[in-house]
Amino acid sequence: MSVPRIVLGSTSRYRAGLLHRIIDDFEQAAPDTDETPLPAETPRARAARLAEAKARAAASNRSDALVIGSDQVAALGDTVLHKPGSIEIAHEQLRASSGKVVDFFTGLCVVDTRDGHCRSALDLTRVVFRELTDAEIDRYLERERPLDCAGSFKSEAGGITLFERIESTDPTALIGLPLIALAKLLREAGFALP
Repeated sequence: MSVPRIVLGSTSRYRAGLLHRIIDDFEQAAPDTDETPLPAETPRARAARLAEAKARAAASNRSDALVIGSDQVAALGDTVLHKPGSIEIAHEQLRASSGKVVDFFTGLCVVDTRDGHCRSALDLTRVVFRELTDAEIDRYLERERPLDCAGSFKSEAGGITLFERIESTDPTALIGLPLIALAKLLREAGFALP
């Protein structure tokens, strides 16, 4: 069997940067996926469903490829924290998260277009925020402007100062692509990694 191409079903620069840590050559494809939540869908189920949907969408019309889909849903209790898009919403999210735990569910799916097999994993990372003042939130948002990040922070940068701790089995999952789980799924599909 030939060595398959690797396709990342995402246009995210964060996910691409992570994938470059373990694979030099891959394609990126924008998955055409409806991300509307289903009625009564849990954050965990939504992340898993959308990761598979993105992988399958990017896999269509491709052969001899391993197509990676990933999706992340951040939840503060029953409230899903979307990408804020504005400083005001980012401030509201960080104020609400202050002194609390935010769960990040990161779904991962690898579709093998050679045989249609779908391999999947789900990571849970818990972020424990310290008590934040409005001035700290304002300084952080001014410095990083994390408007395209669920939960309104970048843990790989200055956002790390907002936390008491992070509980995780894979530190890359919080950035959007759990590389430990991905490496396992790729090896299971026969792709050689160190």
